[in-house]
Amino acid sequence: MTHKPQIRIPATYMRGGTSKGVFFRLQDLPDAAQMPGAARDALLLRVIGSPDPYGKQIDGMGGATSSTSKAVIIDKSSKPDHDVDYLFGQVSIDKPFVDWSGNCGNLSAAVGPFAISAGLVDASRIPRDGVAIVRIWQANIGKTIIAHVPMTDGAVQETGDFELDGVTFPAAEVQLEFMDPAAEEEGAGGSMFPTGNLVDDLEVPGVGTLQATMINAGIPTIFVNADAIGYTGTELQDAINGDEKALAMFETIRAHGALRMGLIRHLDEIATRQHTPKIAFVAKPADYVSSSGKPIKAGDVDLLVRAMSMGKLHHAMMGTAAVAIGTAAAIPGTLVNLAAGGGEREAVRFGHPSGILRVGAEAALVGGEWAVKKAVMSRSARVLMEGWVRVGAV
Repeated sequence: MTHKPQIRIPATYMRGGTSKGVFFRLQDLPDAAQMPGAARDALLLRVIGSPDPYGKQIDGMGGATSSTSKAVIIDKSSKPDHDVDYLFGQVSIDKPFVDWSGNCGNLSAAVGPFAISAGLVDASRIPRDGVAIVRIWQANIGKTIIAHVPMTDGAVQETGDFELDGVTFPAAEVQLEFMDPAAEEEGAGGSMFPTGNLVDDLEVPGVGTLQATMINAGIPTIFVNADAIGYTGTELQDAINGDEKALAMFETIRAHGALRMGLIRHLDEIATRQHTPKIAFVAKPADYVSSSGKPIKAGDVDLLVRAMSMGKLHHAMMGTAAVAIGTAAAIPGTLVNLAAGGGEREAVRFGHPSGILRVGAEAALVGGEWAVKKAVMSRSARVLMEGWVRVGAV
């Protein structure tokens, strides 16, 4: 019997923020996978090790969590005043599909470093020492991200003393600016608040009528109050991820929120849209102990936030959801803003399962509608492995 050999594709395995993913240059992919479609999806599924009925992704590069089942494709940008195009794929762990409906804010921190090292940024724009400004076109949602990448002796600086809760070791700080972060989702009319309200009464069968802030910023996100669904906002992963009834409740809320936001037309469509929208719950500050054992004091944060990703409670906070949190916190009257004490603010510190994160955003009323020029946060990134990824028949 004749066996086809595996193909090998140049790739880089990177951590960005609290996520990990496999990064590719577009031109390094097989010809059929250089275009969107079934061939590309099949390749990335095989690279990551999905679909895996065991839920472990043993036969691929994935780590069997929403934070580690990711792929990124980078190319030189054809957009004016941009350096690279960044396309993100959230790879389902147990189902045969790749969700292209949103961005990954954490891996956004690795895009600039990868692009520089891969020769995709014009050399004239890269200082030998200092900070390189990489202008990124986020192709999933059609937005601009500005990455501030530290450079030392002509190379991307990866080591440093910047600490990020949810990441074990310190590294160099990469500041990200998410420009005009209100997402222009299909069906949402390009509005930051697709229902037209800062807070809605969301009717969820089997759960009840919940107050909800539904926002398109960074990533479409549904915020509800923790106490309305029986939580305190201090929960860690074990309190929720082993509770099938709770997971089903969150998915039901997410589906009905997505319908109200215009992201889906029928409730059954949510099964093929795992990445967006996100659902999160908020609470006023309280003392708790993070997943690493670090005490978090109520006085150290403005509010508490817990967010679901790919059907599970996230171990820290998705970067795009952090943008949504910062944006909503800056707008008086949203549930996020009220949990943080109300009023106007340009930055917020929130507690998540792994610790604390600060994100800044400036909001203003323009023509009767809220607008945010940019959201800013810091992450770190580094190369974990580089070379070739091997893939069998797809």
